[in-house]
Amino acid sequence: MIADAYEAFLFDLDGVLYRGADPVPGAAESLTRLRSLGKGIAFVTNNSGRTPERVAERLRSVGVDADAGEVETSALTTAAVLAERGIGRAFVVGEVGVVDALSEAGVEVATGEPDTVDAVVVGWDRNADYTKLRVASVLVQRGARLVATNPDASFPAADGTKWPGAGALLAAIETTTGVRGEVIGKPYAPLLLAAHARAGGGRPLLIGDRLDTDIAGAAGLGWDSLLVLTGISGARDLEGSPVRPTYVADDLRGLFAEGS
Repeated sequence: MIADAYEAFLFDLDGVLYRGADPVPGAAESLTRLRSLGKGIAFVTNNSGRTPERVAERLRSVGVDADAGEVETSALTTAAVLAERGIGRAFVVGEVGVVDALSEAGVEVATGEPDTVDAVVVGWDRNADYTKLRVASVLVQRGARLVATNPDASFPAADGTKWPGAGALLAAIETTTGVRGEVIGKPYAPLLLAAHARAGGGRPLLIGDRLDTDIAGAAGLGWDSLLVLTGISGARDLEGSPVRPTYVADDLRGLFAEGS
């Protein structure tokens, strides 16, 4: 079975473990079985709005055993990257997840309309307004680095509609300034490498529901991947796609199918 060949299992969240408020069938049981086999587990998300504690609470609410220490968010990775680079002060377009992560990493979060900062950090922000985007754009023009937690153009709302995501907010600043931002989250390597370390290392398998972020991110690192057909990308999306998963399964129970 697929699970036998790997030590570290990196799970995307929405569309893999739950869909909106509902658990994905077989997800909780599959995680329990992996733990019984002694496998390393990490939960990895591009959503920068929630803290690891809130992510773990969300998972437990749908029956998935999870601890905050197993969660790697794009906000956490972004904060770690900036702290390593010596970024001392940042202006944030984002919610509590990225603000807390930066503060805990020792990066001062500037408020109001500062004259200068070392970096402008863009994440998902349901309270973003013209003033915040204007201040961010001016700071980038004054020399601040432009960094985004993730490139997601949209956020999938519970009612099936799409809301502007971090990538949409980033695009507004990029269009205004002509500066391209550096992106930390999937499909780029920093977030996935941090999640791999959080899972304890070993041979990784990335499990996701999106070809463009999850599967493409794994391919870029030369990792194997499992596309589950419980979320965004379906079997039809595989036709002609340049991005190919190592495995495809109806849901997470495919990890344990005999003969796989």
